[in-house]
Amino acid sequence: MNRSFLTAAAIVVSVVVQTPGVAAGQQPDGSDGPAVFVMTNNADHNEVIAFPRAETGTLFNPVQFRTGGRGSGGTVDPLASQGSLQLSEDKAWLLAANAGSGTLSVFRVEGSHLELSDQVPTDGSEPNSVAEHAGLVYVLNTAGTSGVAGFRLRGGKLTSIPGSLRFLSENNGAFPGSVSFSPDGHFLAVTEKSTNLIDVFRVLSDGTLSAIKTNASAGPGAFAVGFASNGTAIVSETGSSTPNSSAISSYKVNPDGSLSAISISVPTLGNANCWNAVTPDGRFVYASNAGSSTIAGFAIGAAGTLTALPGTVLAVNPSGSANLDITVSADGKFLYSLNAATGAVGMFAIQSNGTLTNLGATSGLPAAAGLNGIAAN
Repeated sequence: MNRSFLTAAAIVVSVVVQTPGVAAGQQPDGSDGPAVFVMTNNADHNEVIAFPRAETGTLFNPVQFRTGGRGSGGTVDPLASQGSLQLSEDKAWLLAANAGSGTLSVFRVEGSHLELSDQVPTDGSEPNSVAEHAGLVYVLNTAGTSGVAGFRLRGGKLTSIPGSLRFLSENNGAFPGSVSFSPDGHFLAVTEKSTNLIDVFRVLSDGTLSAIKTNASAGPGAFAVGFASNGTAIVSETGSSTPNSSAISSYKVNPDGSLSAISISVPTLGNANCWNAVTPDGRFVYASNAGSSTIAGFAIGAAGTLTALPGTVLAVNPSGSANLDITVSADGKFLYSLNAATGAVGMFAIQSNGTLTNLGATSGLPAAAGLNGIAAN
């Protein structure tokens, strides 16, 4: 993220009453229902904070669960990534990258209650993003010789896949931002922020990866890559130094791992768009303009075209929120933004036409304290 766009943190008034002093691991009322999970990335002991979700989409009673590892610490967006906290496709497991200790933690998920089931080294340094498909897990290591390493997830335990380690285009300094599987699991994509590249690997039958296929980003500032359900790759772009130059692009993934641009640098009408979230039905994608405290929305066409929804900017967080990573609930009804500067979660209801209704923000997180990663079941 281009940090020059971020302003000082503002005070956010929560629209939901929070219960102070909830003990770590304690189950709040409603813990059997869906939840939103946020990672603290604390350098002393990394934690996942679970917010149970009401049927209306609002959040309450945050509960802390330790990952067993350490985060990187910092203030606002120290990991500079998307996907450091990731639910498995079946929503049964939550994966958390511990950048400070170089490990990956696995939690069993039961509503908003988490149970730590495993923690393993990531075969690299400073993991900042993780992806899972059908029990195959790849973690992105950003420090030193940047690369991805593969694991099998079975019964809550991770087993390293021999020969799965693949390096990115740069031995040092690629500064990768995200890792993501295509919906069919045939491809793994990684963004390199310093080189403005989108790396694609074919996933082989034994779970290892092909040689890297590097693709130049169609627009400046490639940060995070995700996929729509039709296989379209969608990339968030921070843009140039020009104000409000952030954008979003879409691509077709070819059999050899090359990318063909579909929609190129569609404006998000904001600053520091680094993250995107696609609805489960693949109809809409939302972009988080962290430097403008706004969220933009786009319709995804059958062929992967991106069309701005009326007005483009569909939601506004309080000024100075620094809404980083965003996520859509598994039922597709709600969108949540991690407002890292103010220690809050922005809450929005997704309407049938893709527009957003602001439900306010819920507090209970440490402000400007290194928060990274958000997921929702």
